[in-house]
Amino acid sequence: MEYKNIVVAGGGVLGSQIAFQTAYSGYNVTIWLRSEGSIGRCQPKIDALRRTYLDTLEAMKTDPAAYAYGLLPKDGVTPEACDAAKERVEAAYRGLKLTCSYEEAFADADLVIESIAENPEQKIAFYTEMAGHLPEKTVVVTNSSTMLPSTFASYTGRPEKYLALHFANEIWAHPAAEIMPHAGTDMAYFDEVVAFAESIRMVPLKVMKEQPGYLLNSLLVPFLSAAQGLWAAGIGSVEDIDRAWKLGTGVPLGPFQILDVVGLTTAYNIVMMKPEAKDPDSLVARIGALLKEKIDAGETGVAAGKGFYTYR
Repeated sequence: MEYKNIVVAGGGVLGSQIAFQTAYSGYNVTIWLRSEGSIGRCQPKIDALRRTYLDTLEAMKTDPAAYAYGLLPKDGVTPEACDAAKERVEAAYRGLKLTCSYEEAFADADLVIESIAENPEQKIAFYTEMAGHLPEKTVVVTNSSTMLPSTFASYTGRPEKYLALHFANEIWAHPAAEIMPHAGTDMAYFDEVVAFAESIRMVPLKVMKEQPGYLLNSLLVPFLSAAQGLWAAGIGSVEDIDRAWKLGTGVPLGPFQILDVVGLTTAYNIVMMKPEAKDPDSLVARIGALLKEKIDAGETGVAAGKGFYTYR
């Protein structure tokens, strides 16, 4: 099936990026959000993405280091192509729809990309309600970072048309798209989702068996967990743990800078799903308590202007 109408459920850091990149690639895109308040919180993210895309395209005219795979083919970067791409950015920005109506969002959806909070109860409630509003044609994918699609397949009402499609942050520059089926996925839809990922200028990474964390997060989550453990145990400061990693590897971001980008709420939800979190004396519970303190103070990461670091 050729997709035309795409719905992204959730307007957080990744949900807003997925929606904008998909609209930039020429699809009709709707973002479904839980409430009018959620719409108000999502719109500034969309505004910021418009500016980021426009600024990146302008920089790409003269600076090869500014190149972003998701915006143009590398061999096609010219001032004229960048200007034409800017027009696509503006068209995407104008065309994006934000709604909290199930009927408006899902009635004619070809593909739904679920990108709501990493909370199984919330996901189940969403899928159960959404299932009653979808046409038969709709394929559903989850962008969940840590939970397996088989956990939720039965709640979608179409387990054979349900699988995972996971994106990395800043998808215009980091175009990894991990596609993972569950045992009941019809592989014809797996192939459709691979083709869709390519059509929005992502690089499809096929995960052929269910794996918590796919490929990328199977590497990333233990790394971030180790950093949080060092912090919670008082072994090193946030700043020195980040410095140790950056100096030792030459990469631009340390683990706590990455956590600020991911968002501390997501990090907290992942931590609290671990069985050890039930033991208040465990290191995992200590990590959860420290993250909760920051979340309660509104220090949830880059999107809030402050997390482990200040961004205002």
